[in-house]
Amino acid sequence: MNNRQLLYILLISGMSLGTAWAIRGQFGHEQGAAWAGGIGGLCIVLLSKRPDWYAKAFQLSVASAAGWGIGGIISYGKVVGYARGLDFGNVYYGLLMLFVIGGLFGLIGGGLFGLTMASNREKPVKWPQLIVQMTAGAIIFYYFLIEQLGWLMTPPRSEAWAAAFGMCIALFWYMIRNKQYSAIRVAIFAGLGGGFGFAFGNFLQVMGSVSGIKFNFWNVMEYSIGFFGGIGMAYGTFTSHWDKSDETVSKTNLIGPIVILTLIIPFVVWDQSFETDRLVGIISSFDPFTNAESIARNVQWIAFLLIPAFAGYSLYRFYFKSEWQSAQLVRKHLQQFFLINLGLYAIFSVLITGAFMSLYRSEQYLYIANLVVVGLLINKLEPSFTNRGLNLGRWTLNFIFILAFLAILTAVAVSSHGELKGANLRFE
Repeated sequence: MNNRQLLYILLISGMSLGTAWAIRGQFGHEQGAAWAGGIGGLCIVLLSKRPDWYAKAFQLSVASAAGWGIGGIISYGKVVGYARGLDFGNVYYGLLMLFVIGGLFGLIGGGLFGLTMASNREKPVKWPQLIVQMTAGAIIFYYFLIEQLGWLMTPPRSEAWAAAFGMCIALFWYMIRNKQYSAIRVAIFAGLGGGFGFAFGNFLQVMGSVSGIKFNFWNVMEYSIGFFGGIGMAYGTFTSHWDKSDETVSKTNLIGPIVILTLIIPFVVWDQSFETDRLVGIISSFDPFTNAESIARNVQWIAFLLIPAFAGYSLYRFYFKSEWQSAQLVRKHLQQFFLINLGLYAIFSVLITGAFMSLYRSEQYLYIANLVVVGLLINKLEPSFTNRGLNLGRWTLNFIFILAFLAILTAVAVSSHGELKGANLRFE
């Protein structure tokens, strides 16, 4: 592949997942991560320009959403605080654990996304078997690591990272047994990208706090994990071999993924985020004399009604408008879906933060700028694929390099500030 084209592809992929993940910072938890993950996966499908991947674009988006969403069970608030400390041991521990947490996001997200790309008639993925094995892995590793060994990452918070780790082990064991080497490559690079992005993003957050610049540097950290995670997932995809699959899809196989992406995930985000008390508090902070309750109700209804509108449009476009039982999905329509999906997520963020009433959240408008750039460039790339295979030696060196780089960041962070608000200690 032309190196310049590959760099542009990585940039667009990183910006897409980075923007969605930064927006996810307003919503959090599994549902917010799933919405962002689905956007990142669909972007890579569009950049591939492969009609056989268009046919399963919604399945790929759901797989990416599920994988990145699983990581949403992990608590990392106190871990971020460890990296705001004053001694090398606690800060390095914090960055390393953020590398682990971000890595789990990417490993599972990239793995499920890669398996869905690799699945075809000749070599289908046995999803029921995989789901059972990942569930068993979560239970076994959680009770062994947490209840038996007592390896606590972030006491007294939830230690659900161990369950995610068990799912990751089961996922890799499945991919190794079934020789899904391309999917392994996507998972590894998505994990390296997500892990590095989370740790590096927290370093940027600390430096931003020290700088005194009035900006949401927590959001910078969120953007970083998505940006580098998206780059890693795209790099693993475009440097792997993928067998060709069907270019048409049964219409009945479209309903479930479309409903999940357009109705279920957005509704759960709305239900869990647009609470009246939260909205009234934000709106009242702008103008204590305004009718905050009335504005909050309007915001809730606007956000709610956008969900069935998006779902209705998607079902009409991709299901009801097709005349035959099998459909060949068109890139133009998938691109419209992608941009509307990312745009809707950005609108939710503007509404929940009250950025439509005040300019105090400047990062909200950067989401729109990112969306415009992605929309302008996503059609201008001519991708090709290379097959670089598995290189355990090089990956090990990359891993060691990242550990050393995080040690350097730790030294810089510790020497740059005094006591910071929100700092935590893991070790006395």
